[in-house]
Amino acid sequence: MAGESKKWVLLVTAQTPTNIAVIKYWGKRDESLILPINDSISVTLDPAHLCTTTTVSVSPSFDQDRMWLNGKEISLSGGRFQRCLKEIRARASDVEDEKKGIKITKKDWENLHLHISSYNNFPTAAGLASSAAGFACLVFSLAKLMNVKEDLGQLSAIARQGSGSACRSLYGGFVKWIMGKNDDGSDSIAVQLADEKHWDELVIVIAVVSSRQKETSSTSGMRETVETSMLIKHRAKEVVPKRIVEMEEAIKNRDFPSFAHLACADSNQFHAVCMDTSPPIFYMNDTSHRIIGCVEKWNRSEESPQVAYTFDAGPNAVMIARSRKVAALLLQRLLFHFPPNADTDLNSYVIGDKSILQDVGVKDMKDVEALPPPPEIKDNIPAQKYKGDVSYFICTRPGKGPVVLSDESQALLCPKTGMPK
Repeated sequence: MAGESKKWVLLVTAQTPTNIAVIKYWGKRDESLILPINDSISVTLDPAHLCTTTTVSVSPSFDQDRMWLNGKEISLSGGRFQRCLKEIRARASDVEDEKKGIKITKKDWENLHLHISSYNNFPTAAGLASSAAGFACLVFSLAKLMNVKEDLGQLSAIARQGSGSACRSLYGGFVKWIMGKNDDGSDSIAVQLADEKHWDELVIVIAVVSSRQKETSSTSGMRETVETSMLIKHRAKEVVPKRIVEMEEAIKNRDFPSFAHLACADSNQFHAVCMDTSPPIFYMNDTSHRIIGCVEKWNRSEESPQVAYTFDAGPNAVMIARSRKVAALLLQRLLFHFPPNADTDLNSYVIGDKSILQDVGVKDMKDVEALPPPPEIKDNIPAQKYKGDVSYFICTRPGKGPVVLSDESQALLCPKTGMPK
């Protein structure tokens, strides 16, 4: 190994988006390889607003593999981390950094240790696909560090072994995870259906209902569903295959009414399957249900659906508006029904793309309090308000796939020591 002094550190920093499934993945046919019982389709969210940043580094001075998540050291002994590390190390190539006088051969990678630091700019384990972005970023950044030659499709099969949905975060725009048929999982990969520019008028508003960790993890929830639900078998065999074809068509043709109908129906069926599990799993709460009611009432009052909603394994509502104008009307309704607590600053209540607030015409809390009831609420039904039931809103859009950040100032590890900054 050239540059044999133990002083050198080589690092790579990458950023990877999270994704939200509009046709859900729920249930595995193989637990250890994370092979799903059905295909799924997702929308990648703009990494400017929801992403994981990961720095991976290597140095002969490191005596063990170590990882920090959101500033806290965590164990790397879990099978999922180990599988991803093993798969990437097995594909490593020679690496040379002439400036630093570093030369690492393919064989050297077996004996070198890694330091990894990862940061999510959104709540972890709250049903916003943090593990998907996290494992996708881990695999993508390690592949760059170790000069892995495989394409994104093959890398997606490795990321899948960390967290199923992670395979979809290796692409931007609209992504399909093909369940595959092979026992070794080699054909269970993600493919891009369309990039983020294909349907760029869509605007996404996320209501973070609770940023607490969920009571039932997705892993144990899925296992219990597959073991006990009769509905899941019907869903995987009869329902999802048709929906996948229809959703691909809707995305290709930018057909919002079909897209909205499929996304809402699939989300509702996924939660029905959770309730059909023994014991039943409740990921949504009263606030989630009120948001569905609000969107459904508005959609029904219009000639055509304006907004699609979808909920993953958590209470947070992901709403997809057909245009920016509709997104402003949606946010207006949400702020009316779910105003923040009196001591909350509007600037921290609506985050991400804040420019939508200007379209709504609200500058401060006084403006929020003065918002009129939505026109679909009839006079004889008093308009309900649920102050403080939503923690905050994130405004975003379909976004791009993973990128390498070349500016060392964005690294989470010190370029000289490989320790957290």
